[in-house]
Amino acid sequence: MKYVASRLSEGNKIFPAEIITEENGITIKIPGLFSGDTTTIAYDSISAVEIDTPLIGYSTIRFYHSGNKVEAHGFSKSDVKEIKAFIEQGRNRSRA
Repeated sequence: MKYVASRLSEGNKIFPAEIITEENGITIKIPGLFSGDTTTIAYDSISAVEIDTPLIGYSTIRFYHSGNKVEAHGFSKSDVKEIKAFIEQGRNRSRA
């Protein structure tokens, strides 16, 4: 499933961030004006997922893997909760 950050959120006006959940992992695309970052992370490599869901405004999700942190901002509260749940299911499947 593909989740796209709102263009109304900070840092996503021209090129919104995207998170794609797949069977074996997730892909995070943080585009930039001249370049961007695309990171693919296997579920069993994700050590933690944090979400910030303010009462008003857009949510932020952070992924920790192999000592690195990847952060994406501008998603709805329901989107970040779905992404986190999907990751937890994927992590449980990879451990089984």
